[in-house]
Amino acid sequence: MDRIDPGFWRDRRVLLTGHTGFKGAWLTLWLTELGARVTGLSLPPRTRPSLFALAASGRAADIFGDVSEYAVVVRAVADCDPEIIIHMAAQALVRPSYIDPLGTLQSNVIGTANILHAARLASHLRAVVVVTSDKVYENDGAGRPFVESDPLGGHDPYSSSKACAEIVTRSFSRSFFGERVPIATARAGNVIGGGDWSPFRIFADIVAGYQSGQKVALRYPTAVRPWQHVLEPLAGYLMYAEALAKRGEAVPSALNFGPDPESFRTVSDLVDAVGASWSGKPGWVRDGDVHPHEAQSLVLSIDKARASLGWTPRMGFEEAVAWTADWYRGYWAGRDATELTLQQIVSYENRLASRTKCVAAH
Repeated sequence: MDRIDPGFWRDRRVLLTGHTGFKGAWLTLWLTELGARVTGLSLPPRTRPSLFALAASGRAADIFGDVSEYAVVVRAVADCDPEIIIHMAAQALVRPSYIDPLGTLQSNVIGTANILHAARLASHLRAVVVVTSDKVYENDGAGRPFVESDPLGGHDPYSSSKACAEIVTRSFSRSFFGERVPIATARAGNVIGGGDWSPFRIFADIVAGYQSGQKVALRYPTAVRPWQHVLEPLAGYLMYAEALAKRGEAVPSALNFGPDPESFRTVSDLVDAVGASWSGKPGWVRDGDVHPHEAQSLVLSIDKARASLGWTPRMGFEEAVAWTADWYRGYWAGRDATELTLQQIVSYENRLASRTKCVAAH
């Protein structure tokens, strides 16, 4: 398997949590275009504008609620009777986790436990993918690519909450599902793409800087991250769920989804690359304030995803930046956000079918 099978997803009942977020809105559009019958469970969108409100609202059966409330989750499972669950709802940012560590744990750990406990009631369930983070590993700062068997950990509350979600997922899988329903975790992060206005996210800061004429203040400009376009890991999640449903225990229970090594770039590299597409703007300056700890280097090995799914990145760093910049340029020029997003999804699907890397269109 090295592509997505539309026939598998057509009329498939899917429960997608976190569908109002940035990644969730992209995946809602993709799944519904594939013909899936999607029930979305999430808090209402928290940004204005939001990609969900602009492009994905009404595409799924929307249930607005908190995954940390078990009664809400049970209702969503009962309404959907899912065959596939993709759990993405989370407090997904490092810096807010320092401000509200208990809320982060409640959302990411208890929320995951609620999803898996309620999933025991789904009589037609075939597979579950729990999306965690590339930050689940115990990071010693050495810069070595993390493999799926590396120890889990987490310096900050967000990272530790996602490592805990991994342990909870494995426990529920072994204790209650066994071979009957394969359950797996997907580890990815540092995505870019059109329509991301989330606070504390680098591309949202870049967009705000471009619009205001202010340079972006970077906390850790030399920090290395595995930058990838949002469609890359989402394709991985879809292939993963499909493989689990078809092949079950033969598929690994955890996989990394990241870019090729050439896309491991610094934060300042990303801002500079965007500036090259936007007439040198917005540029950046070093933020001299004292900030909480963040890992200096984060690199993933994706060998296992390649070997088990045939999944491989289709975009290099420059292409990912160019596609993102193109999306915002189109949006600012008055183009419809749904049209922009679906156009890039279709272009990406074509590259999957042709097994070639994407080339940005200007």
